[in-house]
Amino acid sequence: MAAPSMSFTSPYPINSPEPGLKVATPIPGEPMINQLFRTVMLHKGSDLHLKAGLPGMIRLRGVIQKMNTPVLNQDHMEKLCYPILREKDRKVLEDTGGCDFAHIIGNDEARYRVNLFRQRGKFAMVARLVNQTIPTFEKLGLPASIETLCHFEQGMVLLSGVTGSGKSTTIASMLDYMNQNEALHILTIEDPIEFVFTDKMSIMNQREVYLDVSDWHVALKHAVREDPDVILVGEMRDAETFQAAVHAAETGHVVFGTIHASNAYSTIDRILGLFPPSQHGAVRQSMVFNLKAVVAQKLIPSCKPGVSRVPTNEIMIVNPTIRDLILKSRDEKLLDAIRSFYNEGMVDFNENLRQLVEKEMIDKATALEFSPNADQLRMMIKGIKVATSGLV
Repeated sequence: MAAPSMSFTSPYPINSPEPGLKVATPIPGEPMINQLFRTVMLHKGSDLHLKAGLPGMIRLRGVIQKMNTPVLNQDHMEKLCYPILREKDRKVLEDTGGCDFAHIIGNDEARYRVNLFRQRGKFAMVARLVNQTIPTFEKLGLPASIETLCHFEQGMVLLSGVTGSGKSTTIASMLDYMNQNEALHILTIEDPIEFVFTDKMSIMNQREVYLDVSDWHVALKHAVREDPDVILVGEMRDAETFQAAVHAAETGHVVFGTIHASNAYSTIDRILGLFPPSQHGAVRQSMVFNLKAVVAQKLIPSCKPGVSRVPTNEIMIVNPTIRDLILKSRDEKLLDAIRSFYNEGMVDFNENLRQLVEKEMIDKATALEFSPNADQLRMMIKGIKVATSGLV
């Protein structure tokens, strides 16, 4: 049987009483899938979702919405995706069931971070639109103290949060701040490269794993021999990556990385979870000597005109008190410690939500919805100081 037509310009035909989002006009000579990538750009969405058995989908202002396309089948997905895969991507997909790669629209008009994978034997794809311009701290609405985290001489700075929380954008903003203000060698190791930096005061070298270097292990081994001042190691996905980051920090480098954790203080437990219990004492020692700060982040709806979402942050800076709590396995006291040192640039989610309400970046209802403790936040918004339970 012949495959259904691949035209995306006909009215939305199946499984919906309402039309979907208008699809962008195709550009002659471009891969067919670019029409869908351009649709995300047309509607100022953040992610493209494709799956055999569904029409095309866009995440728009945090919500998944249908596009005005036919329902896609496996044949459609193969015709859309295979033309933009490199040979190595196809091999990784065949060998592992999924692959990550970057896709560029036009003459570097837009860049997507793409994950193509199999589910129930068929293709699905999620692509995140990466900002072409690297936003400043002010434009992102980050806490003022984020700038101080760009001035360490050595050690690790970790960004934590769930997938899609804007960690990569915040790190890019921090690296570009350093790029503009200091003469450094900044080396990034990524899979795939997302933001593309322009050399300013610093030298920026970006290595894409499986394209510029064979694998993560080799890239991290090479990194300490390449005279970097700052290294971005991407995601702390396993014990080996964390240990390599620690080694780089111990040898006089500043290391940035990301990790999946819901808040700043639970990042400690997340790191320990990469190792067997017998090694936890040694890992705590490594964190005490090398961890400089953890920035946790979530994206929440903004009420400011022209801004769809804004980050809310929790910042834990490893001062002597934090260091002592980590060493003594008193992680339950870390949140109280963060609240005790607002004057040193630390902030918990509730305090940052209060600040965002005060700046009119978010409304009170949104702040309360995303608060880890809404009753406490109500008091804070009213100006009532919230007591901590103490650190002894």
